[in-house]
Parts: sequence; C-alpha cells; structure tokens
Amino acid sequence: MKRRNNRQNNRQNNRRNNRTKSLRVRALLALAVIAGSLAIALTTPVRLGLDLRGGTQIMLETRSTPTTDADAAATDRTVEVLRGRIDALGVAEPTLVRSGDHRILVELPGVSDPKKAADVLGRTAQLTVHAVLGPARTADGATAPATDPAKERVLPDESGQPLRLRAADLTGRDVEGADARFDQQGGAGWHVAVDFSKTGQDQWRQITAQAACHPAGDPRRRVAIVLDNKLISSPQVDPSVPCGTGIPGGTTQITGSFDDTEARELALLISGGALPVPVETVEQRTIGATLGDAAIEAAAWAAGIGTALTALFIIAVYRLMGLLATAALACYALVSYAALAALGATLTLPGLAGFVLAIGMAVDANVLVFERTREEYAARSRPTPRSALTAGFRGALSAIADSNITTLIAAALLFAFASGPVRGFGITLAVGVLASMVSALVISRVLAEYAANRPAVFRRPRVTGIASTGWVRDRLLRRDPFLMRRPRRWLAASAALAVMAASGILVRGLDFGIEFTGGRLIEYATSAPVDPDRARTTLTDAGFPRAVVQSSGDTGLTVRAEKLTNADEATVTETISDLGGETKKIRDELIGPSMGDELRRNALIALSLALGAQLLYLAVRFRWFFGTATVVALAHDVVIVIGAFAWLGKPIDGVFLAALLTVIGYSVNDSVVLFDRVRELLDRDRTTSLPRLTNRAILQTLPRTVNTGMGAALILTALAVLADDTLADFALALLIGLAAGTYSSVFTAASLTIELHPPRKASRPRPSRFTRRHSSSGQNVVSTSEETPR
Repeated sequence: MKRRNNRQNNRQNNRRNNRTKSLRVRALLALAVIAGSLAIALTTPVRLGLDLRGGTQIMLETRSTPTTDADAAATDRTVEVLRGRIDALGVAEPTLVRSGDHRILVELPGVSDPKKAADVLGRTAQLTVHAVLGPARTADGATAPATDPAKERVLPDESGQPLRLRAADLTGRDVEGADARFDQQGGAGWHVAVDFSKTGQDQWRQITAQAACHPAGDPRRRVAIVLDNKLISSPQVDPSVPCGTGIPGGTTQITGSFDDTEARELALLISGGALPVPVETVEQRTIGATLGDAAIEAAAWAAGIGTALTALFIIAVYRLMGLLATAALACYALVSYAALAALGATLTLPGLAGFVLAIGMAVDANVLVFERTREEYAARSRPTPRSALTAGFRGALSAIADSNITTLIAAALLFAFASGPVRGFGITLAVGVLASMVSALVISRVLAEYAANRPAVFRRPRVTGIASTGWVRDRLLRRDPFLMRRPRRWLAASAALAVMAASGILVRGLDFGIEFTGGRLIEYATSAPVDPDRARTTLTDAGFPRAVVQSSGDTGLTVRAEKLTNADEATVTETISDLGGETKKIRDELIGPSMGDELRRNALIALSLALGAQLLYLAVRFRWFFGTATVVALAHDVVIVIGAFAWLGKPIDGVFLAALLTVIGYSVNDSVVLFDRVRELLDRDRTTSLPRLTNRAILQTLPRTVNTGMGAALILTALAVLADDTLADFALALLIGLAAGTYSSVFTAASLTIELHPPRKASRPRPSRFTRRHSSSGQNVVSTSEETPR
C-alpha cells in the first residue's frame, strides 16, 4: 500500500512539474511575442491606403501593338519607365506594382488632380525628329495629304499651319536626357534642353545641315520635333548656320510658350523615355484627405466604444477570467498591428473595418474555452479552477482550429480574387484571425492558468467566473426544450425566409456599384444641403439624363454615370456648385467597362469557390452530410444578406463583397462549433437518437453562440452608428449576416443534418461522458462519466 501511494505521489508530482514547465514555456513565448510586437509597433508605422490619407489611385492596362505584345515582360519594362516619370513628379511614397500580366497599379498620395497624373503616365512619349518638306496646303487652302504615307506625314505646327514632314530621322532612343531651363539673359523664357547620344549627334548635324540650305522664312529651314504624334516644336535653324555645315554638339533646345510646369512635364516625358506599349486607364480613384480623416476618426471611435462595451460584457459574464481575456484582447490588438506593419501591408478603409471586426471575432476563442471550462468544472467530482481550465483549453482546441481555418479560407479568397481595398481587407482579416489564436491559446491561457494557481483564487473559485454554469445554460437545462422535434418545420421556415429575401432581388433589383458596372462616381461636399431630386432634374437639363444622384450625409452628394469625361465632370461640378454653394470634390472614381466586367466575374468566382472550399474542408474534417448542411446554411445566409440589401436599396460594391465573404466565414464558424459537439456526442453515445443528440449539442453550445454574438454585435453596432456611409453599410451587412448565421447554424444546418444523416444502427449502449446529475439545489447540471472500454 505504501509503495502504491508513493507511485501515485510520484505521478502527481510529475504531472505538476510538467504543467509548471508548460506554463513557463507558454509564458516565455507570450512575453517574446508581446515584446517583439511592441518593438515593431514603436519603430514601424503601418502604411495607410489612399482612402485614408488622400490621393489618387490609377489602374493602367497595357495594350498590344502590331509590333509588340503586351506580355508580362513588356509590362515590367513599362513599370520601369513609369517609375522614372513618377519620381520626377516629386510624389512622396508612391506605389507602382504590376498586377497580373497586363495591369499596373499606381498610387500617388497627395495628388488631387487625376487628369494631370493620368496624362503624364498614359502618354507613350514617342519622341521623333523630322525634316520639314514644306507646307501642306494646296492653292485653295485645303490640307493636302501626304504623297507617300510611308515616307512622309502631315501635322499642324504650333500655329495650326499643316506641314509635310519627312520620315523620322531621330527617335527617343537617340536621346540621353532632357532638362527644363529658364533663359534669364536672352529672355526666351522656359525651354527644354535635349541631349543626344553619339549617334543622335551625327543625325542631328545632318538634319540641320540640310535645313540650313533653305532661305530664312522658308518652312523647309525648320526642324519638327514630334511627341506622341503631336508637333510640339518646329524651330528654324539659326541664320548664322551655313548650308551643309549643321549644328554641332549633342544638345538642342525646344522652345515655345512654355511655363515652368509645362517645360518640366515635357522634359520628364522626353527623359523618361517611350513606353514599350501603350497604356489605358481602366480604373481611377481620387479620395480627399478629409474623407480619410473622417473615416479614421469614425472607426477609432467605433473601435473604442465597441471594444469597451464588449470588455464590460465579457467581464460581467466571466468575472476574473473575463478581465484577463480583456487584457489578452489588448495584446491581440498590439500583435495584429505589429503583424500588419511587419508585412508592409496597406491599411485601407475596409481593412480598418476588418481590424475592428476582428476584435469581436477574437472574443470567440476565449468564449469557447470558458464555456467548455464551465462544463468541465461542473462535471468533475472534485473540481479546481486549474484542472477545469486545462481540460477546457484541450476540449475547445478542435472547435477553435476548425472555425478559424474556415475564416482563413474566406480571407484567402478575398486576397486571391479581389483587388484594391477589398484585397487589403482580406489581409487584415487573415492577420486578425491568426493573432486571435495567439491571443486565446497562448496569452490568455498563461494569464488564466497563472491566476488559477493563486491561493486566493483557489479558495474563492466563484470569483473566476467558471465555477458556475451560467445563467443561459441554467435556464436551458431547467427547461430542456426539444428544439429538433420537428426539423422539417425549421427547414420550411428557412426556405420561406430565403424566398422573401430573394424576392427583393427580383422586385427591386440590385444596385451594383461602379466596381461592377463601370462608370464614374464623384462625391461632393457642399456648403448647403442639396435635394437629390432637384440635382437630378438640373443635371438632366444639363445633358446628363442617366446620371444617378444620391445624398451622402447632411451636406454630401454623389453623382454616378456610365460615361463621364473630364469635360463632363467639370460641367457636373459647376452644376452642383450652382445648387449647393461652395463645393468640394472629395472622391472621384473611374472604372472602365472591362474592369467592371472582370470584378463582377471575380465576385462570382470568389463566391463559388468559397462554397466549394467550405464543402470540401468540412467533408474531409467531418462527414459529407455535415459539410452539405453547412454549405446550404451559408448559402441561405448569403441570399438573405443580398436580398436585404436589395429591399433596402443599398449598393452592391466591393466593400459589400468583403462583408459577404466575411458572413460566409462567420456562418461556417457557427456551424463548425455546433457540429464539433455533435460529432463528439455521436462518438460517445451510440443509442440516443440523432435528433436528441443534436438537440443536446445545441443546448450545450448555445451559451457560446449567444456570448460571441453579443461581442460581435456590440462592435458592429458601434460601427454602424458612428461610421460614415461606406463603413455603416459594411456593418449593416455583417449585422444581418450575424443574425442570419446564428439562426441558420441552429435551425437550418442542424435540421438538414438530421434529414441527411443515414439511419443509425443499433449498438451496445455506451455511457456518455456528458450525462445529467442533480446538484444539491435540485438544478440539472452537466456531469462527466468515464467511457467504458468496448
């Protein structure tokens, strides 16, 4: 007996030592993560997107020519030429990256004139130098065509007089550089000095030698300099140059009525070189810095208030453990920020919303652990907070891993198939999910286990918040409702909800944003409120009958049209100014038709792949009927969210797509937690009917669903109330998806699983680990009994 007691004591001591070592390792890891994150946060700022700091974003698309294909190599060469032009513009911290084989994304912070930027970037800068063959006008004053288009061309000079030009003698390849200069002594004003290469010097001497043989005033004594098929300068050879001699040296001057800006721009185009292939602007966005400041302030207020309310709710429910979880959430925010800074990610407006949303999602892992810990505490004959916490973390690990992986799948699809701000949202969401796992499984666990080991906590277990089953669980156990008695009725109700939502799509239609339809959207801030109907009528009279006018805030107005040139934009701005007084353009977005078609196609691909990826993962991780039920439930949620936006007349844009894919992740997240418990009960109980087991799983996981939903709802409500229109619509979509996902995981997915599950075969009874016993107060609580070997 003494030897047996010694062996038991040794085993207990070994287990205690192992737990202590594990706690120390996790503590060291947590400290390393926090210290590293703090160092990165203090030294590396997060890059803000243009929608937060203001500027212009241009998406260029390369086009093939008869001689050059616009492949990836040609696009890379184009990027390098454009980089030189942007550097010469003096833009601080520009971004220039290739997107696919044919597109180039350009971000110019602080540039508020997109037309000028697009003109400089889009010009091919094909510089050529030609000998002038003479005037191109006939006796009756008409312009005569070129006699041989292969050997000559006709272009008007600076005064509009058409000239016949010989084929190019010099091209941009013969130019080494160009510089804008001001002639103070001669009074010629601004001009551009062009430096030729060795070959270019010889060609220039020959051209000017031939031109010098003609008398002064003769057009043939001029040399034409052409840029992008436009004659920009045609200077005469100085009379002092003798015939046949030419102008020596490698530098010439392009003179004209230039101001300093025009001279520098021309020098920039010449010295930057010709683009290998032409480019076309397919997307253009201009965001005013004031809009970005307002968005940051609104999101900051929403994050502060929503996080404070969530923290108070978690502390009220879980007491000491809730307080420690709140501290872990603060560490989570630090880790997320540091990860974004370390990755060099750009924080955009949807990304900022994703960061706020991830705070609410980070609560879920802690809630899963604490609810499982409550079950373990109630089930043990001699419970302690430490043992219950260890079992709770171990029991919740599977559900945490599965639910976060499904969210990461949605984030990966956003990154793979979205563009611009929505892609940034996918990065932020993925970082948030990974940081939440570190926060819950490492930092929160270290804090919770350290507190549970304190003698004061050991003597007062109720202060931990895990020594009781909780108000929601107690009421459910007392009433024990059989929710899955008639699963087909729940399926009928779900189908009715889906039909009601889908009818909105048929009756009201979907208001697709310009990301999907193409066109131009301009948002104005006016000094006086403008009635949208009056503005619409006025714009119709001004020649824009198809313009869509909507109010944006108290003194804001958005105008959207399929085709709106820069000249049209000036007319629209003038019209709005007449109605609203002092008018400021705070956003200008231009999406080409090809870009809109591609975004619409990518949205459908992303949704289809999301459904397929979720089904495949759940079929492998669980069973096929679980996966099918989950996918049907999330399709139900997607239809409800889209239908609700159709009934409300809200825009379907890129930010809405981000919200929709997040709803998919949340819907699957809820279903995975429920099915993880159903799977556990199925493995332990082979005799109870599936409806009864599913009902038991619903009652056991419902407290987690309620508490997690409350945490996310507080964050989203703050965002919907305090944020601007874009973030408010984003929060509204997620609130609708939150409600639909909570309903569908319990009543749609669970009911469909019961209908799809094959009939269970009778087997020898096995004691369930989760059985019911009565406490001294007469209340039903969950208890655990060991499994008997088969």
